[in-house]
Amino acid sequence: MLNKFSLEGKTALVTGCKRGIGKAMAIGLAEAGADIIGVSATLEKSGSDVEKAVLATGKKFKAYACDFSDRKALYAFIKEVKADFPKIDLLINNAGTILRTPAAEHPDEMWDTVIEVNQNSQFILTREIGKEMVARGEGKIVFTASLLTFQGGITVPGYAASKGAIGQMTMAFANEWASKGVNVNAIAPGYISTDNTEALRKDAERSASILGRIPANRWGNPEDFAGPVVFLCSEAAAYMHGSIMLVDGGWMGR
Repeated sequence: MLNKFSLEGKTALVTGCKRGIGKAMAIGLAEAGADIIGVSATLEKSGSDVEKAVLATGKKFKAYACDFSDRKALYAFIKEVKADFPKIDLLINNAGTILRTPAAEHPDEMWDTVIEVNQNSQFILTREIGKEMVARGEGKIVFTASLLTFQGGITVPGYAASKGAIGQMTMAFANEWASKGVNVNAIAPGYISTDNTEALRKDAERSASILGRIPANRWGNPEDFAGPVVFLCSEAAAYMHGSIMLVDGGWMGR
């Protein structure tokens, strides 16, 4: 059975891998046997913490920097990475951003940036990398969704809209590609100790309210996502298509 979880011989493209959940996912995939292609907006060409951690597992790491809010930069990255790596087995769509302002004051610029990074770039990258998987008849794609794939959130209307779209895209791609040998699924993190939740954790009242609803009685850690992403990228998840896996300490069951 454990052999079904092996990713030996696979190459994974992990977006938003410089820190947090993306970094933990990249390391977990490497520990399972995959070579890693990493991309983040400010990822160092060499010497990053994530590169060091991946290389320590004995696997390869190739770094790219791309601002996913820039459509031209995204297409340039796609062209470059496809030329460098004609066969990408696993695509982890983890890159994302969050901008907090009450809905009544939420400016167009915030909305446009969040939708471009979290939604539009995810669709384009999945289409362009995924079409090659479809042509080969195999591949695994994992989106990072959110609790706000299911809930509305507070002061983050663009983020909520984009993560709702991620849930729908996961199912839409799966509906078309499951019969082509490509698994498309998503992981929905709960409240995790990352840069994106720093403001919440510093708000004593809000933090206490959140923690009080989590049955596990703790904020999640990025490392909690290594196992789930390895599973969804492995043959052990061969019959999973269009699923949104909650990793939330029990939040949605409360």
